[in-house]
Amino acid sequence: MIIDDLKEYGVDTETALNRCVNNEGLFLKLINKIPEMEEFDKLKESIEAKDLDSAFSYAHAIKGNVANLEITPIKEPVSEMTELLRNKSDVDYSEYIAKMDEGLEGLKKILANQ
Repeated sequence: MIIDDLKEYGVDTETALNRCVNNEGLFLKLINKIPEMEEFDKLKESIEAKDLDSAFSYAHAIKGNVANLEITPIKEPVSEMTELLRNKSDVDYSEYIAKMDEGLEGLKKILANQ
């Protein structure tokens, strides 16, 4: 069952479902939209261009979506990036991007099997 797979992957499904008024269909509809978000690519492009203001906006948007759905494997690295970008920290973001991409790929695999 997909909910069990998401839970095993690291989604706090209980909290996320509560936010969706225990409507599993709504939850699945929302979580299926995450891999389609263009903000992931835009975030990487902005970081590569050293446009930290835009990168912050994209990271913040991603963080809001994945945090509401409790997608921890993506939420954690994006949350860390968001705070660094908020402070306009000129650091190497490659480790955070790699963790974000790893989390995103894990989510895509689960969603592809539903």
